[in-house]
Amino acid sequence: MTTCHVVFLPFIAYGHMIPMADMAVLFASRGVKTTIITTPSTAHRFTKSIQKTINYTHQIELHIIEFKAGEAGLPPVSDNPDQVDSDELLSRLFQALPTLQEPFEQFIEKSQPNCIISDMFFPWTTESAAKFSIPRIVFNGTGFFAMCVSQEVMRLHKLNASSDSEPFVVSNIPHEIKLTRKQLPQLESEEFKVFLKVIIQAVEAEAKSYGLNVNSFYELEPEYVRHYREVIKRKAWHIGPVSICNKNVDDKLERGKKSSIYEPECLKWLDSKPPNSVIYRRFGSLVKVTSSQLYEIALALEASNVNFIWVIKNDQETTIPEGFEARMAAKGNGLIIKGWAPQVLILDHESVGGFMTHCGWNSVLEGVCSGVVMVAWPIMADQFYNAKLVTDVLQTGVSIGDGEWSPISMCDGVKQEAIERAVATVMGADEGMRMRAQKLKEKAKTAVEESGSSYSDLTTFIEDIKVFKSEVNEKKVAVADNL
Repeated sequence: MTTCHVVFLPFIAYGHMIPMADMAVLFASRGVKTTIITTPSTAHRFTKSIQKTINYTHQIELHIIEFKAGEAGLPPVSDNPDQVDSDELLSRLFQALPTLQEPFEQFIEKSQPNCIISDMFFPWTTESAAKFSIPRIVFNGTGFFAMCVSQEVMRLHKLNASSDSEPFVVSNIPHEIKLTRKQLPQLESEEFKVFLKVIIQAVEAEAKSYGLNVNSFYELEPEYVRHYREVIKRKAWHIGPVSICNKNVDDKLERGKKSSIYEPECLKWLDSKPPNSVIYRRFGSLVKVTSSQLYEIALALEASNVNFIWVIKNDQETTIPEGFEARMAAKGNGLIIKGWAPQVLILDHESVGGFMTHCGWNSVLEGVCSGVVMVAWPIMADQFYNAKLVTDVLQTGVSIGDGEWSPISMCDGVKQEAIERAVATVMGADEGMRMRAQKLKEKAKTAVEESGSSYSDLTTFIEDIKVFKSEVNEKKVAVADNL
């Protein structure tokens, strides 16, 4: 029997890499031969994923191609936007990504996989796939709701609003969703120009691709799965939540990279708290929080008098109010993690009842899978759309307030009082909100089980790409016979 072979090309930002690595594990668990293509400086990040598949029919294989950072004027190890600290270097990084095309195509020509699953930030893989008559599947790291809303917002020539702050209704989608202009990308801003060309290329390439693999599940956003397929008329398969493949403590502890906290210490602290009494606060790997905003968050958490876990970046610890950490430790109601946190492990603990999140899609899904209610505090990218899904459609969270889209991932301007109100609302959430969150948790688990909606969609996808290759081979034979 011919083996089905899928090649993954992840974008090496943690928010994109982690779900694609989980996706590769998921494919391998279904007997698919999987290869992850990556660069020398980032290959080690996939070690854990490879180890998970050691007893499968096909263990994940790693193929390394060279990233020519020096030719683009980048430091030697700069193929990760999490490490890039200026717009100029970020622009150079995106300009350098097409240098991967030649070695990528050399591998594709030699291996002839059934399909290529590549990140949206590699639009040239659509051209590469067409060259070898192989379908390119896009991974763009968001859900169906965000894709549908984004498509409609882009279609509108003129937003029905008199000011940046006045809400307008996004038309032609299943729910009445209101946004403001300041919650959308400011295309004319200097900061956004770095991304604009990249985004345009990604959107154009996505439209020419065979379809999308979406890290979501039908029961989470059923109207938008149907809308995307039937109204927008794009092929897409929901195969998530892929994070559920991390079943044991070790997988959850080092998902992405090594945790900055000793696991027994973290679990011991959580075990000492009552169910649903802890709020977890983290804003992802890219968001930058100003010193003044950190100060407001600290004041709000202390005044709220709730149990909390607060994750901050290592370079931000000096901006926490003096004595805050010692006071929280003395009271026993605050745990601060400096660096990388085992987010899935923490959210899954029964003592955690709330999640203050920037609404990156990975975080939203992880919150959904854990059955927690959320404080939606979006900053950029698709986060304002995801926040609307949480607050207006799923009704499993509350909004932090009137935010503004930041082209530089900067979190600032929300006052202590607004944070306190949101924390109080979520931690004192009514039974209806908590019940909705718990039901979605159960549906997420069922979706990936055998005969579940995502399990079945992945089966359909695998059969589809097998048939695609078979038909291509038949055409090649027919052409050869006619020569």
